[in-house]
Amino acid sequence: MSFEFISADFPSSPGVYLMKDSAGRIIYVGKARVLRKRLSSYFRAIEKHTPKTRVLVSKICSIDTLVTATEKEALLLEASLIKKHRPRYNIVLRDDKQYVLFQLDKKSEYPRLRLTRKVVRDGSVYFGPYTSSYFARETWKILGKVFPLRKCSDSSFKNRVRPCLYHDMKQCLGPCVNFVPRKDYMDLVHQVEMLLSGKAGDLISSLRREMEIASEALEFEKAANLRDQIKAVGKTIEKQSVVFNDSSDIDVIALAESSQGVGLGLLFIRRGRLLDKKNFFWPGLSLEDGEEILHSFVSQFYTSTKFIPSKLLVPFEFDMQSSMEILTERSKNPVRIVTPGTGEEKRLLEIARKNAAFGANEKKNVDILDVLAAKLKLSAAPQRIECIDASHLGGEGMRVGMVVFEEAKPEKSQYRTYVFPELEHSSDDYAALYHWVVKRIDSGPPWADLILIDGGKGQLAAVEKAFAENWTEETPVPHLASIAKGPTRKAGELEDRIFRPGRKNHLPLKGGSPELLYLQNVRDEAHRFVIGRQRKSRKKKVLQSEVLALPGIGPKTARLLWDEFGAVQKMKAATVQELAAVKGIGKKRAQQIFDAFKAV
Repeated sequence: MSFEFISADFPSSPGVYLMKDSAGRIIYVGKARVLRKRLSSYFRAIEKHTPKTRVLVSKICSIDTLVTATEKEALLLEASLIKKHRPRYNIVLRDDKQYVLFQLDKKSEYPRLRLTRKVVRDGSVYFGPYTSSYFARETWKILGKVFPLRKCSDSSFKNRVRPCLYHDMKQCLGPCVNFVPRKDYMDLVHQVEMLLSGKAGDLISSLRREMEIASEALEFEKAANLRDQIKAVGKTIEKQSVVFNDSSDIDVIALAESSQGVGLGLLFIRRGRLLDKKNFFWPGLSLEDGEEILHSFVSQFYTSTKFIPSKLLVPFEFDMQSSMEILTERSKNPVRIVTPGTGEEKRLLEIARKNAAFGANEKKNVDILDVLAAKLKLSAAPQRIECIDASHLGGEGMRVGMVVFEEAKPEKSQYRTYVFPELEHSSDDYAALYHWVVKRIDSGPPWADLILIDGGKGQLAAVEKAFAENWTEETPVPHLASIAKGPTRKAGELEDRIFRPGRKNHLPLKGGSPELLYLQNVRDEAHRFVIGRQRKSRKKKVLQSEVLALPGIGPKTARLLWDEFGAVQKMKAATVQELAAVKGIGKKRAQQIFDAFKAV
């Protein structure tokens, strides 16, 4: 340990501390009620620490502190800094995607049910979450067939002049153009709300009574529709099981340890029904890190744009008071974090623990990162890999695509395309890669542990030069490598070559080895991504040109049409009334556009 701890150097107040290694990299971020007391604990009785903490302490070369007014402020600041810097020794939640929710906008005169991944505090009612978007969409389709609520957006609803296809399929009452009594419509909304809020039994009983009344009145068509609704309700809830007598919304969190690390099991319980589950895993940790895992998970997972239940059930106490205050602020409703107090709660926690144990015992694809570190001579396993590929079509549409792999798995939400209008009509890949580095540095952390470039020594040199001329961070430049096609120039061949800065020749990686196959997979993903974006952009440009070629249509009108319809075929199929309904296009111009399309 090269760091000498002096207790008096640090304040006796709440705050956040940032531990750095010899290269100035932030390797750990923590918070404390009393900074001096917390920091001193790292350097006393070191032999009693967990293996992870002992390794952490051995690498500390300096500690920075940020003082806050309260412990809650320290907790918020800690979560923000972890998300920004992703320190190596913090429990970082990599799977931070938003799960699917049902949103029912009850403020609208004719509400619609739609799928969303983001909670907006606008008075809407939310149901979920669902970790499987496929299951959520299938449920939405089933509900749409028998509960004919509107499907269109608010803007389409206000401007529509004729019913849509859903109305023709009898999956929408068509309140946009037909008079639909609001009471009848809201009865349907209430039925959907009962189903999604866990009151399916009451809903089925109500529908059966209505079906019997309709049948006795010889209203067989109405009775058949009610029968279909009952079947749809049963199909929707068949995958949900009643696990709790309480009708409140609860998330249950449990931990389990294996030889490879610690798993976390999360159960989503809504109105007493087990709606869905999710497992997480952190390699190399033990249950001795359990308090930090729970603290970090709660602060990172439950963001203000996620549905936050009124109660979290956890296996043991941690920093619960500050966490409850933060979750209450994010949710705008009271949130409690409790340990099990009844036999029913203990049973739920055991279900979550079994799911956590299953996730902890699954084989995780992290070994390949250690192999890569050894073969590429990196200082540590590359937890975050960014791969880039420059692409253009005959000098047009120059862009660089970037894909991101974290803990050996693709993170598609972080894929990006960088466009360079200043390089239009050029074929200079080197210039594009240089400009990409400038833009990437401007976008800030999290920084990659390894940047893989699709190309040879020339492309690698261009990126290396750009970093040397533009990097101003205190941390070292990310490791660089490039992957070039072998002698036959075929992508994916066994003899693809890997180059690293400072080496004249390529690395001696064996064809077909796990490390080379993995790098080829990452490179192929970047190539597919940027080519797909390139083709999509070119197709859109061609279609826009086709619209501009019509007489009487300039760039402004073409933009309005494109924003509304999105495809030339839809523009051609539109009626004069639909064209006139586009904001900025009057009846006279709509007739001219209609005639121009018909003349083509």
